[in-house]
Amino acid sequence: MEDINIYTLLLLVGFGFLAAFIDSVVGGGGLISIPALLFSGLPPSTAIATNKLASSMGSLTSTIAFIRSGKVDFRLVSKLFPLVFIGSLLGALLVKFISPELLKPLVLVLLIVVAIYTILKKNWGNESTYRKLTWQKALLFAFAIFGIGFYDGFLGAGTGSFILFAFLLIGFDFLQSAGNAKFLNFESNIAALILFIFLDMVNFAYGIPMGIAMILGALVGSNFAIKKGVAYVRVLFILVTVFLIGKNLLDYVRSM
Repeated sequence: MEDINIYTLLLLVGFGFLAAFIDSVVGGGGLISIPALLFSGLPPSTAIATNKLASSMGSLTSTIAFIRSGKVDFRLVSKLFPLVFIGSLLGALLVKFISPELLKPLVLVLLIVVAIYTILKKNWGNESTYRKLTWQKALLFAFAIFGIGFYDGFLGAGTGSFILFAFLLIGFDFLQSAGNAKFLNFESNIAALILFIFLDMVNFAYGIPMGIAMILGALVGSNFAIKKGVAYVRVLFILVTVFLIGKNLLDYVRSM
């Protein structure tokens, strides 16, 4: 068994809890957990793969909490499951051959659009207005979910925010969108994790302790969001999206 630095492990546990607390509601936890794993000395591809193990443990916990609170639309998410699962598998497979850095400029633009749209529409997502979609809108929505699943397997940071935004666009309120997003985010995490394990890219010595911390963080975060309601989720969503923009912008400038 490989040597484990206790200080590195404590760092991963601490940041894992914080990442899961935020990620359990609106996504974006990867911006905290992946840099922590990189700081531990893991190669980028191994850090992404190990994060999938830990975040899968956390997202399962928050998914269960949202299911128990009745905030998951099973009729809809069950139809979307194959799309996000296959998309995530393809994205994870591509990590082996192409650097995820290639997507960052596009992700930055999309995050800015999401932030501006959400801030300007002040009452958006306060109440659910979801109705059965026309086949054209359903096709567009399905394509978006597949694309987000692919992105999650390929890069991942901010996936929960993108899925949540997609559900807001079709009329769900913030809390229902968060519940549906976490369910699909868990499925995409599992798909990518299966492939990463098969390719022997996961560091279990760091991933499992971090995952246990993420279980606790997700439990606290999701229950806190359910208790506080829509307004809290909206504010957290905007804050995390702005933080995602800042982080991606900084990375992009540094790479120039």
